[in-house]
Amino acid sequence: MMAGMGDFATVLGRPGVEEVCELRGPVGFMAYHGGDLELMTDVIARRAADAADASLYAVLQPAGMRAHFPSTTVVPGESAALAEFLDHVDIVVTIHGFGRRGMFGSLLLGGQNRGFAEHVGVTLRRHLPAYDVVTELDSIPKQLRGLHDLNPVNVPRHGGVQIELPPRVRGTSPLWWDWEGPELTPHTESLIDGLAAAAIAYRRGSDPG
Repeated sequence: MMAGMGDFATVLGRPGVEEVCELRGPVGFMAYHGGDLELMTDVIARRAADAADASLYAVLQPAGMRAHFPSTTVVPGESAALAEFLDHVDIVVTIHGFGRRGMFGSLLLGGQNRGFAEHVGVTLRRHLPAYDVVTELDSIPKQLRGLHDLNPVNVPRHGGVQIELPPRVRGTSPLWWDWEGPELTPHTESLIDGLAAAAIAYRRGSDPG
């Protein structure tokens, strides 16, 4: 397994890494730690973007490669596709995965646009009532808040929300070991439905639901 740290540009240049950019509506979904790194994040972002007619940017690492790079290195100057995406969208939802003891039932909503974080949080609470959807920044670990100006979640015109997802809601925890599919787990499907509903409601200027 190829693991360890790196930077965005280096990872993009490695064999087997796939960069995806699909420009549609003004709301965008991002999953640049996708593929084998933060499992299912790119699938969730793609499904939500498709359902909401939203734009999508993702970076997928192939099987066996788990090279983590800081979000602050994900800058438009390193990728024409990323620059085009960030210029096209007005606001973004960035999907990440995390695992931390005591927070396996928590979804953490960071990013500088706190109004949008609350908007998305309202919808996710309706779709995932068994989870703790955290929008209070003081309750989110500092390194998971997504507040740095260089973090791409804060670069579009209206910024966005960074969502940290535990394994359970991504369908990658022991809770789902006996899940045979082929559909995604019910929790993951509910998450995608909630994300899409929040994006559609924002685009229409209505209350999320």
